[in-house]
Amino acid sequence: MIKHYLLGAALFMSLSLPAQTFHRCSSMEVKEAQEKADPSIKIQREHIEQDVNRFIQNGNKTAAVITIPVVVHVVYNNSTQNISDAKVQAQINQLNLDFARLNTDASNTPSAFSTIAANTQIQFCLAQRDPNGNPTSGIIHKQTSVTSFSSNDAVKKSAQGGSDAWPAGAYLNIWSCNLGGGLLGYAQFPGGTAATDGVVLLYSSIGSMVSPGTAIPYNLGRTATHEVGHWLGLYHIWGDDGTACTGTDQVTDTPNQSSENYGCPSFPKVSCTNGPNGDMFMNYMDYTDDACMNMFSTGQATRMTSILNTTRVSLQSSTGCTPSTVTCGTPTGLSSSALTTTGATISWTAVSGATSYNIQYKTVAAVTWTATTSATTSKALTGLTAGTSYNYQIQAVCSGGSSTFSASGVFTTASATCTDSYEPNNSTGQSKVIALNTYINAKINNSADKDFFKITTLSNAPNLRLTLDQLPLNYNLTLYNQVGTILASSSNTGTTADVIIRNATTAATYYIRIVGQNGVSSNTACYRLIANTSSTTFRLNDPDLPAMDPSARITIADDVAEIDGIKLFPNPASEKISLSFTSDEEGTMQIEVIDMIGKIISTKEIITEEGITNTEISLENIRNGVYFLRMQDNGNTVVRKFIVKK
Repeated sequence: MIKHYLLGAALFMSLSLPAQTFHRCSSMEVKEAQEKADPSIKIQREHIEQDVNRFIQNGNKTAAVITIPVVVHVVYNNSTQNISDAKVQAQINQLNLDFARLNTDASNTPSAFSTIAANTQIQFCLAQRDPNGNPTSGIIHKQTSVTSFSSNDAVKKSAQGGSDAWPAGAYLNIWSCNLGGGLLGYAQFPGGTAATDGVVLLYSSIGSMVSPGTAIPYNLGRTATHEVGHWLGLYHIWGDDGTACTGTDQVTDTPNQSSENYGCPSFPKVSCTNGPNGDMFMNYMDYTDDACMNMFSTGQATRMTSILNTTRVSLQSSTGCTPSTVTCGTPTGLSSSALTTTGATISWTAVSGATSYNIQYKTVAAVTWTATTSATTSKALTGLTAGTSYNYQIQAVCSGGSSTFSASGVFTTASATCTDSYEPNNSTGQSKVIALNTYINAKINNSADKDFFKITTLSNAPNLRLTLDQLPLNYNLTLYNQVGTILASSSNTGTTADVIIRNATTAATYYIRIVGQNGVSSNTACYRLIANTSSTTFRLNDPDLPAMDPSARITIADDVAEIDGIKLFPNPASEKISLSFTSDEEGTMQIEVIDMIGKIISTKEIITEEGITNTEISLENIRNGVYFLRMQDNGNTVVRKFIVKK
């Protein structure tokens, strides 16, 4: 069944994460809806219950571990919903820990219940071969135009924007998607239609670790543990017939309780005169927070095992966990297209059973290869040198191993056609005056070349933004005042654009320097520079800024009359993190370090200055992880994420 919880709206608003109410859309309700739509399903489930009881009464036990092949359908509408294979694997790992009672929080089970806390002898693996016997990763990524799914099983049907199930007799199908209405997940009980058999999970509840956007407090992978329990025939621990204290979950060693529990109660939580030990609220089949759940009972383990030896017995003979014997072929059909001065797209013929491809490329004259990967049969290469020939090779990656690299393909980038009309300009004395708000093109011709330009802003447009982009190599940008003092510099790595913003109150003359990092140069390829001026202040999030790597730095020079002008470094940090920002007035600022569950780790109050304020935050007693820095100043609140890695 699905759990629900009201997240603290104030906390999540302050962290710029959406507040959301998670509630249940009962697996029991789904079960009852199926039986109402098709009465034969209810009859079939009554027979299943008889088989389960007979198996248990006969004392049949399976000592061997049963491993269930799993296929995970990642159905996504945007990149956030397209969870990584690593997160999927983390969820499988958590299922295995929980079902084997090897979970790290097993010691939290009260001693009164620890004697019946069970290793279920059930495990899970991502499928290694598909229904046709081909190698597979056990993970399907499928983009959809559907923005949100419900419990109507549409996510299980390609015709409705979902992904069709693999055979239910051989695989546990798990669907990851965006579920609407605050729904965390639902499962189909044994005995339903094969085409819809399996478990559906909200994408942000999958995994076993806290991460931004996770459905806190359902962040430890226990939604999947709960729903797989339903899929294996378990009912909610309090019983699902709507009768308080006398409802049954068909298991004898779980105490009666009046209803579901939420949050994390203190032990003992007594209801229905079930003292002194009270409710088994730490059971995976209650509604408590993920961090509060830590056990299945022996009776629940027996019930799930009986399902796997009766209704779902075919899973025991499935070869889904056995690596395919299909060999991984070597890619052929290499070709290239979209050749520019700095880029090319390479393609090849698909290899049957390949889950991804390894790529290596280098200039014809080079000895060392550059490596990258692709999940498709093409790859756009960037940061190449103009007018240069490159070799490239492709290797197919299958679940059972990898192929050899292909024979080399060859392509040649386009020759640069730009000209540089500004030389010589190797010093401030030789600086060339350039027009404002107009793109120019120039070159760094050799390792000793430096380009200097001169601009003068206007009294009605004193604010300045410099943008250096279309870089053939790693060039750096520096801004000087009229007497040659450095005001700001930007040195992003690779060919990422460099941007400097200086918001001023009066017109001024500036010098601009462009130089190659460590002497890199190109006498064939140009860079592009523009000096924009404005009467209004430039912001970091201007929509017309060039597209840049998310880690790129934008340097702000001088005052910024807003709290948005923030630099946080280093990131990741270990012992301390430095904070630099600009403000238009003196005042006080409250700075808080907050962890991923909203707990305030430390608080610091500082005096801000007009202009630039610098301060440091100690991380001495803070463990590795993701944190937020919340800054509050004169009614403004700004939150920045950072990582502690020691």
